[in-house]
Amino acid sequence: MINRKDVQSIVKGDPKVVRAWVMYDWANSVYQLTIASAIFPIYYNAVTRHGTDFTVSFFGVEIVNTVLYSWSIAAAYLVVALGSPLFSSMADFTGRRKGFMRAFTIIGAVACGLLYFFDSNHIELGILAFTLGTIGYGGSIVFYNSFLPVIAEPEDQDRISARGYSMGYLGGVVLLLFNLWMIMMPDLFGFTKDSDMPARISFLTVFLWWFGFSTMTFRHLPKYTYRKRMQRASVLTNGYKELRVVFNQVRKSYKLSVYLIGFFFMMMGTLTTMFMAATFGEKELGLKEGVLIPTILVIQLVGMFGAWSFARLSGKIGNLKALIISVVMWMFICIYAYTITGAAGFVTAAFFIGIVMGGSQSLARSTYSKMLPETTDHTSFFSFYDVMEKLATVAGTFSFGIIEALTGSMRYSVLAITIFFAIGLLFLLMLLRKTNSVKEGVTA
Repeated sequence: MINRKDVQSIVKGDPKVVRAWVMYDWANSVYQLTIASAIFPIYYNAVTRHGTDFTVSFFGVEIVNTVLYSWSIAAAYLVVALGSPLFSSMADFTGRRKGFMRAFTIIGAVACGLLYFFDSNHIELGILAFTLGTIGYGGSIVFYNSFLPVIAEPEDQDRISARGYSMGYLGGVVLLLFNLWMIMMPDLFGFTKDSDMPARISFLTVFLWWFGFSTMTFRHLPKYTYRKRMQRASVLTNGYKELRVVFNQVRKSYKLSVYLIGFFFMMMGTLTTMFMAATFGEKELGLKEGVLIPTILVIQLVGMFGAWSFARLSGKIGNLKALIISVVMWMFICIYAYTITGAAGFVTAAFFIGIVMGGSQSLARSTYSKMLPETTDHTSFFSFYDVMEKLATVAGTFSFGIIEALTGSMRYSVLAITIFFAIGLLFLLMLLRKTNSVKEGVTA
């Protein structure tokens, strides 16, 4: 039962609620930066490498360390993709999507804290905690994204979406700077130069930051949103039925279907790049943390500018054209990355990745939000969006690992990412050709 005091009228554009929503990007992006992009991948490679031997034993199975890493990401996002319809259905029935978002936040934050105990003697613990952290992050985003059309008017969604990404980059950078200081100058914190404690403590800081700042979000987001009345017996399967209903609606809409196919391949490239960039630099180029972590930091700083720039660009030329520009940039970056041989090339590629990464993600989310038909069923539509995004991550990271396992080189995996972007570009161009000049929220 839902108490009357929990039922709140939702006023779109309420500054307090918008700030609370944006604050969650500030809170959870420390996972994306410290755990998924910078410190954990480097620490993981160091812990799982024995000289020139890159194989590890995972529950008795011998496997290349970076292949295991990429497949653990794929497994986590597969769980989220398969489970999110169920959780969305339950959120719709109860009207408490915030409660589910909070539950995934707790799972993710606590799992990041458990990485403190990860070392060469506890490979399984490290992989399982990393996988759970990824599930917590990905699961919470399902409900976080679905709040955007609930709290913001269509004309404000580009700006608020970009504001969220910018705050996320800034929050991630602030914590990374502290952790970088601790790792680069361990003696100031009472650690020896070769100690692994600074890296392990950085995982604890992610737990504290993510959990702590998210309380500000949960304090002000609506306790109760649109509730669907359904028979209790259908709660467990209703999410999948709604996913099928949304799929049928998408299939009948040329605009939505073509966009989402292009989005799928675009995210295959974007998210795989985000997850695998640091491991590529460490393993394929032999770069050390003194180069890698500051470079990842540069990506985040430039990313704030990129998210803002692409939001401005979309306002002038339209979302589709801005997205197409970002995909073309991604393709050139990947082709260039294949040729990189040293630190200078890696830093150069990272700079341009930063520009395009924030802009393409922010625009992808707000473009989809604008394309939605008039509905109160935002959770189901965004569940479909997030399932597509998570399956793109699964396909991208799994393919990355397969290609490395078959060829013995991550460079060929980078070339495969270029192909993903090329396919995405093809569908976006198809959509642009069919889009007329009538203003429908997404302009050509």
